[in-house]
Amino acid sequence: MKKIALSIAALALTAGGAFAADLPSRKGPPVLPPPPPPPPMWTGFYAGLNAGYNFGTNSNTQSISVNNAPYYAKGHSWDSLYTREGEEYYLTSANPTLGSGLALSGVGPMSQNGFIGGGQIGYNYQWGQSFVIGIEADIQGTGIRGSSRTAGVGGDSGVYFTDTDPESYHVGSYGTASGTTTGITSVNAGVDWMGTVRGRLGYLFTPTMLVYATGGLTYGGVYANVNQAAFASSQMTNYIYSDQSFDTSYNFNQFNHTFVGGGSKSSTLVGWNVGGGLEWMFMPNWSLKAEAIYWNMGNMTVPTYSLSSAPSSSACSNEDGSLRVACIGGQASSTIGATRVNYQGVIARAGVNYHFNWFAPAPVVAKY
Repeated sequence: MKKIALSIAALALTAGGAFAADLPSRKGPPVLPPPPPPPPMWTGFYAGLNAGYNFGTNSNTQSISVNNAPYYAKGHSWDSLYTREGEEYYLTSANPTLGSGLALSGVGPMSQNGFIGGGQIGYNYQWGQSFVIGIEADIQGTGIRGSSRTAGVGGDSGVYFTDTDPESYHVGSYGTASGTTTGITSVNAGVDWMGTVRGRLGYLFTPTMLVYATGGLTYGGVYANVNQAAFASSQMTNYIYSDQSFDTSYNFNQFNHTFVGGGSKSSTLVGWNVGGGLEWMFMPNWSLKAEAIYWNMGNMTVPTYSLSSAPSSSACSNEDGSLRVACIGGQASSTIGATRVNYQGVIARAGVNYHFNWFAPAPVVAKY
């Protein structure tokens, strides 16, 4: 009986173990590796177009002129008491046209403004997930133009002496002169084309929004045209003496000079720039940007030259009104000088770029 009971118990245990082996087993989900980081979408070459407006920050034009050639009055006498009849004389001034230089000197305000547009190329390198460094070069045609106008006034004075024949006639003249000169200097200047080469350092505010600072080299073709005009009027009085004593005086009417001239120059200047902007990658390979850049290419100096015709005048008479000398002309005069023009401004512009991504690393595809 005991053997039968033990046999039944062993059979039950064997059947239970076999049933348990047939039950389904449960395991936890597989542990997956973290997804790879997104590829750096900003790394690579790009090219695009831009357009904007330049707001001039120029301060002033500065013009300086000085008298280059004094003039003399030329007369003709037929009074044999003092000179041989028909003999010409010359009345020479130490500095009769000082006022013309002063009248063409001055400081004039100028601000050069205008549209600007062109293209750019560059290369970006995305450093990690937050920073972008790169370099960009651009070239633009411009309509940047500006003008200034300066009005000046100068006074002139001089001391004169002439001697027709002191050895045989002991006749000569001594005189003084004073006058006023008014002048205008006009300057037209601008930038025909401009380019920059700049470094860029940016922070990715979001994966597709870049905030950056930029700065570097500015170069461009500039020009300036200077026009000058002045009117000088001098009143002269000449004292005639004979045998070392003053006998009478001649009151000369006004001698008038009209100066016309100026100068022009074109050059290529090199300077610097600094600025910043935003760039948005609005779709794969395409971005929009907006930026403001301050630029300064320094100064250009334009040599100037103004020439007057020979002075014009009326007849000359002595104090009692009798006509002794006729004023028939004189020598032309001139001024030389220089005008300095400054070139600087702030460019506000927008642009579009296409990113080639030729050397950007390909995205990693995970395999499980």
